[in-house]
Amino acid sequence: MRIVEDVKLDYKDVLITPKRSALSSRSQVKLERLFTFRSYNSWFGVPIIAANMDGVGTLEMDAEFNKQHCMVALTKHYSDTKLIEHFAKKLDSTIYSMGISDEDLQKFDNVYSVVGNRLMRVCIDVANGYTQSFVDFIKKFRDRYPSVVLMAGNVVTPEMTEELILAGVDIVKVGIGPGSVCTTRKMTGIGYPQLSAVIECADAAHGLKGHIIADGGCSVPGDVVKAFAAGADFVMLGGMLAGHKEGGASPFGENKFYGMSSDTAMDLHNGGVANYRASEGKTVEIPYRGEVSRTMQDILGGLRSACTYVGASELKELSKRATFVRVTQQLNNSLSTYEI
Repeated sequence: MRIVEDVKLDYKDVLITPKRSALSSRSQVKLERLFTFRSYNSWFGVPIIAANMDGVGTLEMDAEFNKQHCMVALTKHYSDTKLIEHFAKKLDSTIYSMGISDEDLQKFDNVYSVVGNRLMRVCIDVANGYTQSFVDFIKKFRDRYPSVVLMAGNVVTPEMTEELILAGVDIVKVGIGPGSVCTTRKMTGIGYPQLSAVIECADAAHGLKGHIIADGGCSVPGDVVKAFAAGADFVMLGGMLAGHKEGGASPFGENKFYGMSSDTAMDLHNGGVANYRASEGKTVEIPYRGEVSRTMQDILGGLRSACTYVGASELKELSKRATFVRVTQQLNNSLSTYEI
């Protein structure tokens, strides 16, 4: 046993200090970015991803996010037929999500055999990205499909970020336990403060010409800003996108949002929680929030405004222009700054 004495921070622990800016309007800020990945593929758009959760990673959400030039990681639970029909639309926003079982691989093989290069982005998603079986699956998948853009996780440490990239991952998902309906930290005591995880994993990934997704912990547009300022290439959102029409929510009924390891999700997709494990998610009722385009306007508007406050004319400049000031109590009762 050992204790890491260094202070680790969440989004709530910091603010970003303003700086002189030559920008006169938020409209001058460019949020779209061009990414070139280790697999030699590229993508151009606004690097926000809807999470592969029920009520968020839906086909309808994908159609709307395609208009926003963002991406959607579809839930794992659509049938082969539904997925094949959807990929026929050739949307530039779609990410295929899967686990690491033999059945998951067979399903992907079935879909890919029909849609081929229309399926170019894949998210291999597990709760614990530290298992050897996960790394072995990544290597096997990359050998089998060398040309797809491969996202995988979740992890929270630089060493595992590097291992996944060297195993063939283009974009590492970073975050264990910060999500609004995730109870992993309460149930297991495992986790890592999300802002520090993003800073440290981004540094590790960028040294290998890899990328990261900040996954979880954002509850307001300012948190999205902080994630990008900390070095995240992409930000994945779940709770902020729940309760919308495109996710299946209704103004006339009860709308529930739940973690994908919750009792609700396990009952729906797996016939209940297995007797060797515990639920690591919760279910909450949420209000109907209408069309997701309104929420996206708030998120993207917040990003543009933040960029004007620090003088970043493009989103990719935000991390270079950001200085974080800690606002939570410290042992020496003084404020500290962190240049990114």
